[in-house]
Amino acid sequence: MASMGLSSERGQRTLKKRVDLSGIGVHSGAEVSATLHPAEPDSGISFLRINAGDTPDVELPARWDMVGSTALCTVLGDPEGICVATVEHLLAALTGLRIDNCLIEIDGPEVPVMDGSARAFVEAIDRAGVSVQCAPRRVLRIDAPVRIEHGAAYAEFLPHDRCRFEVSIDYDCPVIGRQAYALDLTPESFRREIAASRTFGYLNEVERLWAGGFARGSSLENTVVIGDGAVVNPEGLRHPDEFVRHKVLDAIGDLALAGMPIQGVFRSHRGGHKLNAMAVATLLEREDAWTLVNASPEREPRGESRAEHAQGLVAAAFAPEVL
Repeated sequence: MASMGLSSERGQRTLKKRVDLSGIGVHSGAEVSATLHPAEPDSGISFLRINAGDTPDVELPARWDMVGSTALCTVLGDPEGICVATVEHLLAALTGLRIDNCLIEIDGPEVPVMDGSARAFVEAIDRAGVSVQCAPRRVLRIDAPVRIEHGAAYAEFLPHDRCRFEVSIDYDCPVIGRQAYALDLTPESFRREIAASRTFGYLNEVERLWAGGFARGSSLENTVVIGDGAVVNPEGLRHPDEFVRHKVLDAIGDLALAGMPIQGVFRSHRGGHKLNAMAVATLLEREDAWTLVNASPEREPRGESRAEHAQGLVAAAFAPEVL
């Protein structure tokens, strides 16, 4: 509940009640159930891994220093031991809807993929409802540029008065090509423009991914598949640029591992989970480049998000990352 004069933008937020989800892991193919619980102010977002054989329940904070792998998805914990994989879509939904505190109880090694986007997680949060808490919302304000480069890929943080994402991709694939997307992140823009964008990959790489232990739960019901120079899914795309929008979704989820909202611009080119994780770690090591401040009421964005199309059409979450 809201009290002590804190508005929905300035107070921390959690869920009003618990909500349950179930599905399969896109990489493991295993059935998994997850329950999102309300959490106390200043507790942040954590995963509670339960039913892991003889191992006691383990809490894994959604934090950059808990990342154990970024191979095709973001994994918290030890990939060879107790971990939770593919956390980025759920973290994106929580971040996009400004949920600061949540405990996610999960009985398997991977967050269920649902339809490959964040839409089912948004719907679950809506079912639970949102409660404004009696604690001020803190944000990490970018005060100076921070940039990392890796070959042709780069990511950078820049000062800005809102939370903004500017993501571009460039794939040597006629179905994908070059695309760019910019988004001023608000709950409304996340719902409308990003949440429904699905993960994707190449049909001709399925056997290699299976051999590596990935994509065992992938299907046309949860993945946009590119094969024979076209999108294989009968229903086609949800947006003409669904692929770069999904890269924005991934970036939102990965940057949640900073542990608090970021006020500034995040810009990336040819990036992925590894580059996103490297960028967050580099930023937090540069203590001169940011300041923790109380959130201020936001002004309406001066312009809506935009998609910028270059040569070609649509990119891939299961395709090899640049890094």
